[in-house]
Amino acid sequence: MRKSVAVLGLGKYGRSLAENLYKLGADVLVVDKDERIINEMTSKCTSAICADLSNEDEVMVLGLKNMDVVVAAMGGELAASIMVVSVAREQGVPVVVAKSSSERMSAILRKVGVDKIIDPESEGGSRSAKILLSNSFRDVFELDDNMYMIEMEPKKEWIGKSLRELELRKKMSLNVVAVKERGAHWTFVDPGDVFEASNILLVVMEKKDMKI
Repeated sequence: MRKSVAVLGLGKYGRSLAENLYKLGADVLVVDKDERIINEMTSKCTSAICADLSNEDEVMVLGLKNMDVVVAAMGGELAASIMVVSVAREQGVPVVVAKSSSERMSAILRKVGVDKIIDPESEGGSRSAKILLSNSFRDVFELDDNMYMIEMEPKKEWIGKSLRELELRKKMSLNVVAVKERGAHWTFVDPGDVFEASNILLVVMEKKDMKI
């Protein structure tokens, strides 16, 4: 099922994130107070709205309750970020993410209910898009021009089965190179070991084979 994501605030990071989400097949709503930017984004998203994100009335009518994920991408605007996170939480959005420009801002946003803080210095829009759209990806690392390393939870259909049974290399062109329990160290995978819901996997695959 396609995910619906609202990207609120269209600075350099917000635009990159929205464009990459849209390219990956998500339904993307973008919002910013700059009408020029909104006009530029109309062909790069599902819908684009010009609104003042620090104004409660304007945020309330955006329809955030229909979104799977809301991203407050205005890292330098604390008041607007708090407003967006608060409204998204009140409207029952399952996942609320916020960009932060400082540790203090991160601490405040966590208090008002954000699920994940985005650090634009370490996460590019493309990487964030892949993590947000996947139900299992925890982190994505670009090894080179054609290869990813992915930290992920096992998919539901993998739980209770071994690598030997699943034949992931043959069927999905991916290699599980290591496994760990949450909070533990990585270990090599025995092809006969059965995956559990508490496992975290380290997977390597080519970009052309990457599935969300």
